[in-house]
Amino acid sequence: MNRTRKTALYGLFIALAFVLGYIESLLPIYLGAPGVKLGLANLVTVTVLYSLGAGPAAAVNLVRILLTGFTFGNMSSVLFSMGGAALSLLVMTLCRRFNLFGIVGVSILGGVFHNVGQFLVAAFVVKTFGVFSYLPVLLAAGCGADFFRRSFTSSQMAAPRRDSSTISSSFTLLRMPWVRGP
Repeated sequence: MNRTRKTALYGLFIALAFVLGYIESLLPIYLGAPGVKLGLANLVTVTVLYSLGAGPAAAVNLVRILLTGFTFGNMSSVLFSMGGAALSLLVMTLCRRFNLFGIVGVSILGGVFHNVGQFLVAAFVVKTFGVFSYLPVLLAAGCGADFFRRSFTSSQMAAPRRDSSTISSSFTLLRMPWVRGP
């Protein structure tokens, strides 16, 4: 893939993740525990991980967190998101590389370890591991939300291809056939 296509593809994925993050911030969803979100931007992260690899997924995730954090949040939200995203992406990459789970399982583990990463940052900030007492509640609600989201969306995704050499093949992965590459 040439540099122009790669830049355009990354920009499209970042924009999609940014918009999904914004939509999620507008949804007044209560899933049994405060702080639980659907994690819609994780759809883009998992899609990029499966179609382009871990490096591009990390780049898209980093830019998305910075844009979303400074637009809709603050520095602490960026810090917590970075901690969660780093651990989440590490676990998802390892699970993907060693074929431990399918795409639904990898996504669920990504959601679980995103929460764990955020709790590690919280424990570091407040200097106590007492924050982990809320983790089981958040993990149960988060797993339920992630399973629902992934089950719903996995039927919309084509079989992931790591070797996406054109923009159109990556958007076919997202089931957006109206977007065509050159």
